Amino acid sequence: MRLHKFSDVDAFVALDLAGAEAASGPVRWARKILQGGAKDLARSQTYTYAALQMRRSGASAGINAEAPGRGEAVAAFVAEAAALVADGTYLPDAAKGVGEGDLAPLRDGDARNVSRLGDFAAACDGVSAAAAADAAVGLQGATAVIEGLSATGAALASEVAARGGRVVAVSSAQGCLSGSSGLDAAAMAQAWDDHGDEALSALAGSDDDLDEPAALWDKGADVVFAGSRMGVVHHGVAEGLECRALVPCGRLAYTSKALAVCRRKGIAAIPDFVALAGSTLAAWSNSDAGDDDVRGEVTRSVTALIDEALTSDDGPFLGACYAAEAFLSTWQDELPFGRPLAS
Repeated sequence: MRLHKFSDVDAFVALDLAGAEAASGPVRWARKILQGGAKDLARSQTYTYAALQMRRSGASAGINAEAPGRGEAVAAFVAEAAALVADGTYLPDAAKGVGEGDLAPLRDGDARNVSRLGDFAAACDGVSAAAAADAAVGLQGATAVIEGLSATGAALASEVAARGGRVVAVSSAQGCLSGSSGLDAAAMAQAWDDHGDEALSALAGSDDDLDEPAALWDKGADVVFAGSRMGVVHHGVAEGLECRALVPCGRLAYTSKALAVCRRKGIAAIPDFVALAGSTLAAWSNSDAGDDDVRGEVTRSVTALIDEALTSDDGPFLGACYAAEAFLSTWQDELPFGRPLAS
């Protein structure tokens, strides 16, 4: 893992592997972005590439600035990152505090299918998360909860419904909205489009009609989709889960201790680097392929990867790691140290 520091702004990018054809991953802005978290995110993306048998590397950037200086800091980052984008050293994805519009000046030099970044890529992560859950335990007639409503989460609700499942609860920082008969996925997607982070209160009518966010963990469901932040499922949360599958809808959703708890309880803990492979497949898709073709390829690829991972006696997380590492060994002299789990 190499750390590249910027000279004109307080920013850095963690680059996981040497000798890669290209490297990509999120760029985040905050008052202080921790390098450790960035390195973990880079590793997760590396494993996504390896699972998909692409000789590319994960990366993750951080921009440190106070809120009043955000615009200036992001602009300085973009200006200096242009050279990294041009040679494929780092291809940034918009993440916390950084929008697609901020990165627009870099897209002409980006080797990916940039028309499928942003909203379409996020929706494809919803496709891949649903496909992973369907492959693991089957969604027909199943119930699900989504921890962390987002562009991916809104798309995920629609994908669960399309596969015959019911989303019975969704949470965000605002609270938790539930309905035993199933929430309206189309209304949820529309609320996200119209209200963004305020979507749940808009659906409920007011904040007073929402439960506390943590109430989601007590809603019984066959599948728990989680991913509002890294490590949101720690061992304490995992101990209380009574689901059949834990599926990330955000990177690094669970810790190593939570993984061990899931293994003991017989919960299929799906690896984030497979469940969220949809955006990567979209980003590198052929420009001649239609949107439905891309979504179909996401479903087929992720289903095959989960089917293979489930054959491992060590569970789907390690099964997927073994497959990714087998590919990494074909072009890296040494495997990177540490698997993609939240600290």
